[in-house]
Amino acid sequence: MNSLLNITPIPDWYNGLLQPLLIAGPCSAESEIQVMETAHALAKEGKVKVFRAGIWKPRSRPGSFESAGEVGLKWLQRVKRETGLLVTTEVATALHAQKAIEYGIDMVWVGARTTANPFSVDQLVAVLKDANIPVLVKNPVTPDLELWIGVIERFHRAGITKLAAIHRGFYPYERSRLRNIPKWELAIDLKSRFPNLPVICDPSHIAGLAGLIHEIAQHALDLSFDGLMVEVHPNPPVALSDAKQQLTPKEFKDLINALTFHDISSSSDDFVDFLAQTRNKIDSIDQQIIELLANRMRLVEQIGEYKRNRNVTVFELRRWESILQSRIECGKKLGLDEEYVKSLLQLVHKESIKKQAEIIRGKTNGE
Repeated sequence: MNSLLNITPIPDWYNGLLQPLLIAGPCSAESEIQVMETAHALAKEGKVKVFRAGIWKPRSRPGSFESAGEVGLKWLQRVKRETGLLVTTEVATALHAQKAIEYGIDMVWVGARTTANPFSVDQLVAVLKDANIPVLVKNPVTPDLELWIGVIERFHRAGITKLAAIHRGFYPYERSRLRNIPKWELAIDLKSRFPNLPVICDPSHIAGLAGLIHEIAQHALDLSFDGLMVEVHPNPPVALSDAKQQLTPKEFKDLINALTFHDISSSSDDFVDFLAQTRNKIDSIDQQIIELLANRMRLVEQIGEYKRNRNVTVFELRRWESILQSRIECGKKLGLDEEYVKSLLQLVHKESIKKQAEIIRGKTNGE
């Protein structure tokens, strides 16, 4: 995939679409009344252009509510007729995709579990390649950027250019206040590698709690994400799936009004001059950091030679604990976040250990 240069921009998908794109609606289509009540409330506010509802829900455990099924597609047709909103739903099988096309669904998304299975993705590609509707690809459950990119490639190589990625976070393997870990760096890497590919944030699935959605959504907008997909339900406490992370239509309205939507850039002379001068300073500092790291590594190599000649082990726990504690304290005094300093130190220390181990094993300097 060559930077996805021929990706169709969001405003060209359908008339009236804007960027950032706002998609909202219930996690699951539970009843026609629930779907229509939500759709009319969202349409009334005029902020949302695309209504979402899960018609087939892949659940972790059997017996959980799996949404309305095919009859829900008729409800989405009614949403289109009565509100003028575009509609979208998740497809996980070839039959889902066929039914979505048959009922005139305007765009579809591929869920996190499906993204992890190339065989399932190929079946969807075979059905959707001639449908001429946008396909949104959620990241896989695990933080595997290449897998995510691979799924997008499969659709792109089939001739689908109305494509976007959805960042919904990754499964946390340790306790977290969030339902899914954002790992923003992976989404940023995706945008950096494929700048023409729209990336939409799903703050509902990252947050897991309605009260955290604003924080996640704002951070996504601050990072120049191309849209938001938010779960909205007329009465979240009685929702049959993901009740804790859904907003009421009123709460969604308040969310959108509270968010700050940024311009991607500015053409004013003052802004351009300030940015150029400040970035030149950053470039200079970065160069100094690289040179200092190189100097540090040369000292590490000297220590490695000294340890080899005296048969001393590479890793010294007390020394590492001392480094960690003293540098973190120094960083705090300078206003740096503890985790930020710790992560940097761990990377530097890991490379230092690797270099000294190579020296002790006699793998440097041609030995």
